[in-house]
Amino acid sequence: MPEKETIQRAHADKRAGKSASTQAGEFVREEMHHIREGKHGARSTKQAIAIGLSKARRAGVDLKPPKKGTTSERTRKSAARAYARGHGAPAKTKPSATRSRAIHRALKREGSSAASKSSLSKQAHSAAMHRTSKERHDAAMKAVRTKSPRKRHLAAMKAARTRAAHRS
Repeated sequence: MPEKETIQRAHADKRAGKSASTQAGEFVREEMHHIREGKHGARSTKQAIAIGLSKARRAGVDLKPPKKGTTSERTRKSAARAYARGHGAPAKTKPSATRSRAIHRALKREGSSAASKSSLSKQAHSAAMHRTSKERHDAAMKAVRTKSPRKRHLAAMKAARTRAAHRS
């Protein structure tokens, strides 16, 4: 169950006109915090992100399941089920307590390096490389439209620091 604060932040993102993936990012962020706190672990950064996205879909974020051919059939079906669950469809069966416990114990045994800064950075970089420059540009333009002047200023300052760091 996601924390109340996470749901409130996702609602605030929706009101601000941000995309479904940005809203879902709040749930992914919460997942990373859980891993860092030691609540559970994850085998990889991708797995940690997938858990967060699933939680977001179940919480009612309008994040559509991936299209056919982009991921495995199993992943697509799981995402479709989570999406339906968050949009009013009743659960077909009551979740198995034994299975839930087994999943929780398995995640407890995993490490916490999946939520490290370097792992997240690597994941973000590889994900960006799968997108075209136009897709990345369009996302940046939308970010500009939905950012407040103060946040735009902070982002510009951060970009300047990054450029300066990479020059030397």
